[in-house]
Amino acid sequence: MGWTRDRLEDVARTRLGGAKLIIVANREPYIHQFRDGAVEVMRPAGGLTAALDPVMRACGGVWVGHGSGDADQVTADARGRVRVPPEKPAYTLRRVWLTPEQESGYYYGFANSSLWPLCHQVYRRPTFDPGHWAAYRRVNELFAAAVLEEARGGPAIVFVQDYHFALLPRLLKRARPDLTVAQFWHIPWPNPETFRVCPWAAELLDGMLGNDLLGFHTQYHCNNFLETVDRTVESRTCRERFSVSRGGQTTTVRPFPISVDPDLAVGYLTGWEERIAALRRAYGLGDRPLLVGVDRVDYTKGIPERLRAVDRLLELRPELRGRFHLVQLGAPSRTNLIEYRDLNEEVRTLTDRVNGRHGTAGWRPVVFVNEHCGPELIYPLYRAAAGCVVSSLHDGMNLVAKEFVTARDDDRGVLVLSEFAGAARELTDAVVVNPFDVDGLAAGLHAALTMPPAEQQRRMRRMRAQVADHNIYRWAGVLLSEATKLLDPGPRVARRAAGARAPAADDDTPFPARYPATPLLSNPA
Repeated sequence: MGWTRDRLEDVARTRLGGAKLIIVANREPYIHQFRDGAVEVMRPAGGLTAALDPVMRACGGVWVGHGSGDADQVTADARGRVRVPPEKPAYTLRRVWLTPEQESGYYYGFANSSLWPLCHQVYRRPTFDPGHWAAYRRVNELFAAAVLEEARGGPAIVFVQDYHFALLPRLLKRARPDLTVAQFWHIPWPNPETFRVCPWAAELLDGMLGNDLLGFHTQYHCNNFLETVDRTVESRTCRERFSVSRGGQTTTVRPFPISVDPDLAVGYLTGWEERIAALRRAYGLGDRPLLVGVDRVDYTKGIPERLRAVDRLLELRPELRGRFHLVQLGAPSRTNLIEYRDLNEEVRTLTDRVNGRHGTAGWRPVVFVNEHCGPELIYPLYRAAAGCVVSSLHDGMNLVAKEFVTARDDDRGVLVLSEFAGAARELTDAVVVNPFDVDGLAAGLHAALTMPPAEQQRRMRRMRAQVADHNIYRWAGVLLSEATKLLDPGPRVARRAAGARAPAADDDTPFPARYPATPLLSNPA
């Protein structure tokens, strides 16, 4: 029996047994913003929210996230709660408010200047600022307070997302040992030698070992994590069961390759021809074949490598001049960080260089759309493309690859996929390339433009079957089933009767005692 939303709902009802599901993520799935004096709702770009929103629609519960929109507070109640989706509310969004200083230190600082480059081995040196670390700790405490408030009154499974909350599982377990806490780490986990350069490696691992269940995309990342734990903190690792025991807490470590909802493409593809015709007119694309890239402008995504491969392809195959376009959608990302601003400028410079070198008055080989684009444009572009290029230098999974496959109900199109993306382990019928090899990547682009229709069909049908079977509902259902096995009703009842107290978000008391009060903690900015 295949995994569907209905089956996930059945699993949630049966397995949760009345326990509340609480998802914790830095990003909120719906953002309220003021525009022209009115409030509008925006769905943020990114694989995490796209993957988890269907799960919450199916299961209900609470999503705890950072309230980042300028109209978020006026649309939420006094506790930061609002029901979503707006058109058909199915779950509660609980917003946590952060000061600009906290957001800067925790998100742009430690999470994305320390952990992100540390875990993505793409030759960007991480920075380690004690002030950023203090802000990261404090924000994890604020989120813990919000989660504990939402978990009052009964059993709960807390599903923590990603590298923004490495400390949160231990904080929750110390306050409520009866909670079942699971975490999914959406980015790669590096080798032990790489991770141990972090000055707070032991504290981060201790926080993550507060989980009952810890998931990564691939077995390789699980192996790296266990080896890192072995070499860094005092614990007992069981390779047979893939678990770690530390301080009376056992953490099971498993691979759970994340996926997408294949049915989403159906709605977004209605009338796709008209939207693509408008796009072709707007950018002067004519009727030429399109290669498409869809990314945040991030140094892990290999966008400069992709542009250099276009340049190399046109050097080696001059007969292709005037015969295709690479349409690169590049959503601005983390522009508060100089590395990202520099990357944006590099992509623009490379685009101009390739176009200047090979283009003509009526043809640009590269069209760089440096703005946020919604799925109502992205899915039609997937559907119209001759090929989709995913040239990540290092990626946990990369859901663009799977979205492209779901959009190809014509069984055509070629996926050019980096071997360093987790998706390459599942989508083996893609044209798999090394993005650091400019000739190899150029050859992949050539294959996308020239592959015979019969071979496209053969490859795409197998990839579509893979994604349809291993969809987001299967990912959530299997993970939820594993987590619910860990529910322990006995201790929960006793502790609930004892009335465990959730600390208020503005409580200045150090939380928990594991992290003693320091001047930096009391003033993390």
